[in-house]
Amino acid sequence: MKGTLFVVSGPSGVGKTSIINSLINKLDNVVFSVSCTTRAPRPGEVDGVDYFFVSKEKFMKMIENSEFLEWAEVHGNLYGTPKKFVLENIEKGKRIILDIDVQGALQVKKNFDDAVFIFVAPPSYEVLRERLLKRGTEKTEALLKRLENAKWELSKMIEFNYLIVNDDLEKSVLVMKSIIIGESYKTTRILTEELIKNLFKGVSDR
Repeated sequence: MKGTLFVVSGPSGVGKTSIINSLINKLDNVVFSVSCTTRAPRPGEVDGVDYFFVSKEKFMKMIENSEFLEWAEVHGNLYGTPKKFVLENIEKGKRIILDIDVQGALQVKKNFDDAVFIFVAPPSYEVLRERLLKRGTEKTEALLKRLENAKWELSKMIEFNYLIVNDDLEKSVLVMKSIIIGESYKTTRILTEELIKNLFKGVSDR
């Protein structure tokens, strides 16, 4: 049985990473796909765990070599999902979670019909603004750019399969866990030729 690709997206500061980090240890057979970025690490971020932090030159070389499943420029920095990791884990039957921006998610949607797209939204635009201010990781100009981009990003939520309004972290984790489990047991994913043969083995003899 092939694995399933779960694409989690939404505006910056909405809480996507917090939900995923709380979820990873609550499910079996789940792997987090680490993205590449040209932005500088934030305090506490670890290379190879949160992101692969690379130079712009290396990132552009990876684009030339078609190494990305998707890539986009977001808030002045480049972000991309390494293709090889995702495809190998799909073949292994893993549940792969991507935490990517809305631009990237829409790119993946064009190429992966079978992927599951989950949009995480704030309770309101004002709440999103407050969360970004409290985070304190951006200068004023970068913060304003993120808030402006959020308007476009929120307008794209209708393109996703599921919507989680993150007004309570524990509830949001439970909802995402339910989505992943439910999608993993769809007949279109688990009803293989071998399973059908086993289910009906001996039926014709009776």
